[in-house]
Amino acid sequence: MPQSPQIHGSILERIGGTPLIELRALVPRTSARVLVKIESENPTGSMKDRMALAMIEAAERDGRLKSGGTVVEYTGGSTGVSLALICGVKGYPLHIVTSDAFSLEKRDHMRALGAELTLVKSADGGMDEALTRDMIEAAHRIQERTGGFLTDQLNNADQLSAYHTMGEEIWRQTDGRVDAFVQSVGTAASVRGVAEYLREKNPGVHVVAVEPSESAVLSGRETGSHKIEGVGAGFVVPLWDSGAVKEIATVSTAEAKEMARRLARTEALFAGTSTGANVIAALKVAERLGPDATIVTVMCDSGIKYLSTDLYKGA
Repeated sequence: MPQSPQIHGSILERIGGTPLIELRALVPRTSARVLVKIESENPTGSMKDRMALAMIEAAERDGRLKSGGTVVEYTGGSTGVSLALICGVKGYPLHIVTSDAFSLEKRDHMRALGAELTLVKSADGGMDEALTRDMIEAAHRIQERTGGFLTDQLNNADQLSAYHTMGEEIWRQTDGRVDAFVQSVGTAASVRGVAEYLREKNPGVHVVAVEPSESAVLSGRETGSHKIEGVGAGFVVPLWDSGAVKEIATVSTAEAKEMARRLARTEALFAGTSTGANVIAALKVAERLGPDATIVTVMCDSGIKYLSTDLYKGA
């Protein structure tokens, strides 16, 4: 019997195709329209489902990952959860290196999907260059011991194709009316990939990269510790391409958290801290460009991933 088009053969078929929602309460009438790409509608509640699938499928195609093979990755959490989903469907054992600096929900989610976790202790519960490099080193040791495939997200350009697709979705959903795109920088693949697609369509699109003000290395400042999960590795990441962006905005952890709480209260968008940083930067660009422009930014993940943290406790 042929399968109904409403019945999917795998949860992986639900990755991508996320909606755009227009902000109302937070945007003054004199500012540009601000649209948010609701990536929390991906299966694990994160945009990282896109890149995890792209990295695994590219490795399958070229033989780096064979049937029965093992996958290894270092992660702040969301990429690990996404890889756990992909590997669970495809039957690959997964070893994840993560840290107590990242939310308990992410760690529990990875374990629930079958991943084996190695925890690297942080110095003060924050993300910084030393923690990132310690996690990378631990992942390499596991890869050498297991002979597994290291997805190596900070160096893996295979993920760019996933964000070209995201850019195509944004272009199509807005009928080509995009004046600016704003996105925080983790691996740098999302801001770069979306920017490459949008600027190919319209070279005038203003692309803004967002980073933590406590560790504004892309802006040429000193590395430091911050608590905006999933962004700000503490050094200039290999996939960063300054030519893909027109502007770099900095947002503090405190500002990002408060905006995430405001988003929940005023727009009913329940998101993580990186989304708060995105919206702060997007609102500033919207004020500059005025009411005839359209700004697109990203709801990177769901606030459900942060309920054990101080982000929403007592909010």
